[in-house]
Amino acid sequence: MTERVRILGLDPGLRNTGWGIITVEGTKLSYVACGVVTSDGDLDLALRLKQLHDRITEVIRAWAPDEVAVEETFVNKDAQATLKLGQARAMSLLVPALHGLSVAEYGANQVKKTVVGVGHAEKDQVQAMVKILLPKADFKKADAADALAIAIAHAHHRKARALAASLKVL
Repeated sequence: MTERVRILGLDPGLRNTGWGIITVEGTKLSYVACGVVTSDGDLDLALRLKQLHDRITEVIRAWAPDEVAVEETFVNKDAQATLKLGQARAMSLLVPALHGLSVAEYGANQVKKTVVGVGHAEKDQVQAMVKILLPKADFKKADAADALAIAIAHAHHRKARALAASLKVL
């Protein structure tokens, strides 16, 4: 019998962190839920990070994922924005770890290559493929679609990652 695994994908952002839940059973992917958690831009950074922490915690408690996948941060020209994104990403890594969940990380190009077949695919191409792979997906924002794409990428790579990890133990 094939195990059913519930995967939470997270697309970190300080203002908007997308989340998406899928299940994978063998090669079958199924949409469960998605959305965006936000922080209040008028608050100090520490309080915004706390909001992200609390809201990601709510998602984990509500949907009980088995595994989590998070998009890696890319570096851009604005060092301050990159630093803030990194801090928001830390919440996406920390909260699942605090709940005892394994967390895998994927670069944006790896997610795009897995979902679309091209590492430099446009956002609309990613969204179109997410809709094809998860026809019942009801995402209102690009951040939620990106989070579903991250979860899909993890579904495709998780067995190889587990095998590689087991070989490191030996």
